[in-house]
Amino acid sequence: MNPAQLRALLDEVARGALDPQAAERTLLSELRGRPFEDLGFARVDHHRAIRNGFPEVILGLGKTPAQIAAIAAEIVRRGSTLLVTRATEAAYAEVRRAAPAAEYYADAGIIALRQRDVTPGKGRVLIVAAGTSDLPVAEEALVTARAMGNAVERLTDVGVAGLHRVLAQHEALLAASVIIVVAGMDGALPSVVGGLVRVPVIAVPTSVGYGASFDGLAALLAMLNSCASGIAVMNIDNGFGAAALAARILRV
Repeated sequence: MNPAQLRALLDEVARGALDPQAAERTLLSELRGRPFEDLGFARVDHHRAIRNGFPEVILGLGKTPAQIAAIAAEIVRRGSTLLVTRATEAAYAEVRRAAPAAEYYADAGIIALRQRDVTPGKGRVLIVAAGTSDLPVAEEALVTARAMGNAVERLTDVGVAGLHRVLAQHEALLAASVIIVVAGMDGALPSVVGGLVRVPVIAVPTSVGYGASFDGLAALLAMLNSCASGIAVMNIDNGFGAAALAARILRV
């Protein structure tokens, strides 16, 4: 049982639409159920949503399409929202057999099926991509944030090489509740944005750049050393992690 279902059950009891004894039986049945399902190669955590506010997310890397589909089937069977990151079209073809309504977002590399267990966040996430080359990571953040129940907007190609481009979006920056900034190369954009707004800024370095960028390490170090306050920094190319943090902030 996820938090939304538990809340609905308690509301029914409060309204007198459900007998307390019937509600007790439902709760006991849920509590007797296993908190995880052992598939042999994976243990699917069914209590993740209760503890963390969102069901277990499947990382597609290193798993076969059949393994991904088996885990996805168990998540969907329990009525939980499905989210698979770093997924391929081959994995999607397998997942569709268990969850025909699931969608594949190729630009983000995500398979998702939104169900009614997600509590919408309060506010809006703004995702800011420095360059067009940063879009795959920005798309991962965007699809994840929406799957987690958040209103999301996006600004693209507003990097510091043309500072007027991001300054022209000042009103959009000020209207956001949380801002995710995705940037490679010198990784300077989060510092610029962080100096313009009062809301949390989540910086995501990408592996985009020439040799001395060291596959995103230069951007990561620049973001960690930002002189602007209120900036959290994710790992390289971790758009999912940024969206997950933004969702937690908006649920508080």
